[in-house]
Amino acid sequence: MNVERTQLLNISQVDWADKHEVLQLIRYVVFVVEQNVPIEEEWDGMDESSTHFLASDTSGLPIGTARLMPTGQIGRMAVLQPLRGSGVGSKILQKVVQHAKQLAFDRIFLHAQTHAIEFYERHGFIVQGEEFMDAGIPHREMVLEHST
Repeated sequence: MNVERTQLLNISQVDWADKHEVLQLIRYVVFVVEQNVPIEEEWDGMDESSTHFLASDTSGLPIGTARLMPTGQIGRMAVLQPLRGSGVGSKILQKVVQHAKQLAFDRIFLHAQTHAIEFYERHGFIVQGEEFMDAGIPHREMVLEHST
């Protein structure tokens, strides 16, 4: 039986106060351990005011996360390494964008690591501006218009 792995997950909007430990763990593994982001840059003080999303498999194992900031910026998208490329990130992004559109932001945007630009382009994001460094990693700003 070949069941698509992305069908076997649950993506929920979660409260930072209730789920911060698991959200922090995923982000710590992906950003601090794998990508060498300084821990003081990862914890930027914006989590309490952001809306968070948590992806879990059917057994309840947390596998990915993202946040939507009050500015309309999507960020801290992280999927645990064994599940990258399986569609989990796409499902998380779709859920966050759907929520952002319900909130009627004039502008939905993100700062994409340059290696991930094609991923975001497949979801209708458009590169804007010049490349910049964030936590020692090259990024580009990308914007999603409501018409896309």
